Amino acid sequence: MMESLVGAHPSSMLIHGPSKLLVHHYHWHHPNTGIIASYTPNALDVKDHFGIFRGVDQIEAFAQATTGSCAAFLQLVKKNSKPQKKDDDEFIPTFISVGGVTFHSYLEEGDTFISIGKIIFYKFRQMVVDGRIYKCPKGIDLDSHFKDFTEEKLNNYEVGDGFTLVAELLGITGRAIKKNIK
Repeated sequence: MMESLVGAHPSSMLIHGPSKLLVHHYHWHHPNTGIIASYTPNALDVKDHFGIFRGVDQIEAFAQATTGSCAAFLQLVKKNSKPQKKDDDEFIPTFISVGGVTFHSYLEEGDTFISIGKIIFYKFRQMVVDGRIYKCPKGIDLDSHFKDFTEEKLNNYEVGDGFTLVAELLGITGRAIKKNIK
């Protein structure tokens, strides 16, 4: 059984199709506490939007990295199971609400960013997460950088020097809805 999402490929946890999967790597994860995951927008992500990764896509990337990934992981733990093929998944991840988002900066094609999320609530396949999005310094090895990350650093958003605050997100809520399997 997996102990955390670190080392897992996001496509093994999320059922989003390849063009809508907005998580590349998991760098730190404590199952009942929070997660740090990264993504780098490509040309398709910024097409027809002035080379800028849209705010709505940032929210989606954050939700996939946090509520989607963490809830899927906890469901596997609960079932004492391993990741399955996407067609075998009995749940669809859905947005329930976005409490609030404040943007401080922006992201362009090729800018790697992290979603850092703190789990505020989890019950009955519903999860609420608060967190932030940071643009990463160029050339940083995120796995190495977050290797010794702690819950205390998570609670204080201590990501280190060179990271640029892009967005603060509150009350990002997702729920896994059972599929109507025929």
